[in-house]
Amino acid sequence: MKRGMRRPGRISFVGAGNMVEAIIRGILSADLYKKEEILASDTSRDRLQTMKERYGIRTTLSNTEAVFQSDLVVLGVKPLVIDLILREIREEIKPEKLLVSVVAGTPIGRILAGLDKTAKVIRAMPNTPALVREGATALSPGVGVSAQELAVTVNVFNSIGRTVILEERYLDAVTGLSGSGPAFVFVMIEALADGGVKMGLPREVALSLSAQTVLGSARMLLETQEHPGKLKDMVASPGGTTIAGLHLLETAGVRAALIAAVEAATRRSEELGRLHA
Repeated sequence: MKRGMRRPGRISFVGAGNMVEAIIRGILSADLYKKEEILASDTSRDRLQTMKERYGIRTTLSNTEAVFQSDLVVLGVKPLVIDLILREIREEIKPEKLLVSVVAGTPIGRILAGLDKTAKVIRAMPNTPALVREGATALSPGVGVSAQELAVTVNVFNSIGRTVILEERYLDAVTGLSGSGPAFVFVMIEALADGGVKMGLPREVALSLSAQTVLGSARMLLETQEHPGKLKDMVASPGGTTIAGLHLLETAGVRAALIAAVEAATRRSEELGRLHA
């Protein structure tokens, strides 16, 4: 937490699924909140017991109690039950409270339709690598959210990876890129490992080398801030092995296929958004 930045004394989570668990683990690791300042609600007693045992946080079966006790509320339920949950907590969303939604495919407008129109809402879109604190999250603040409230929310999601702030109209593209992107990368990792196996490497060795190569390449790009084309050229020496492989990738249309995959995922997100609006 930046010096001088006041954050809400307590944070609550409505819903206690895997993404919520990732956020709780992140904020505890980053020492943003103490365990006694965190309250989670869920319909499953077993899930709440697991969260309590793992992290020492407070839990409740009552969503309204969770909202009542905190100024910062993270909404992490399934899209199918969002309308029911909003009706349940509506009276507890006071003007001083901030609601951060990680509910997939649910626009701010739909959330406000179930609450008071003056409610302060930030829509957050993290991706699955948040489970290992290497997530990519896009935040879109709604009307009335202050700069300080946004900064506090950025700190929360920075505890599980990297965070960007975007207008909500860009979130379908975010879904297509970083939301669906991990699946595309897993396919690439598996394919690289298959290539290693084809060339005689043991499966476990090929998979380990493939995953570490992708991880190291991504970290190199983020830490050097160099253009990926420049980093690619550093590896591809004249007449060498890498340029031969790159030529084959270009011939096979791998670059175009990845662009098309992001586009297809984005279009599907737009379609689903219209259904949920």
